[in-house]
Amino acid sequence: MKTTTTIDEYLASLPRDKKATLEEVRRIIRTAIPGTVGTIAYGMPVMKYQGKGLVGFASFKDHWSLFTMNGTYIESHHKELERYSTTKSAIHFAYDRPIQEELIRKVAMDRMKEIEVRG
Repeated sequence: MKTTTTIDEYLASLPRDKKATLEEVRRIIRTAIPGTVGTIAYGMPVMKYQGKGLVGFASFKDHWSLFTMNGTYIESHHKELERYSTTKSAIHFAYDRPIQEELIRKVAMDRMKEIEVRG
């Protein structure tokens, strides 16, 4: 796969259904936190806030993931995330399930607060 340099290029490389899902994820994040800036980092779309990685998202064969861009978020929120498949820094979602808008918004808002506190 060709290396992408923008989120729009990344999304354009996806099949239509996966592209639509991740476009909606990006819209949710931008709406929750105006002023975020999108970039490609670690080979995936990352939304930045105050120059720091807020959240990332990426498409995989059977799911898409929301990356928390830190190593402690998933662990510190394990109770509220126990019904989701997770890794140390990502929450996995099936494409055939509705987009969890409230959860995406909450993760983005929590990360924004962390960035503001840490400066």
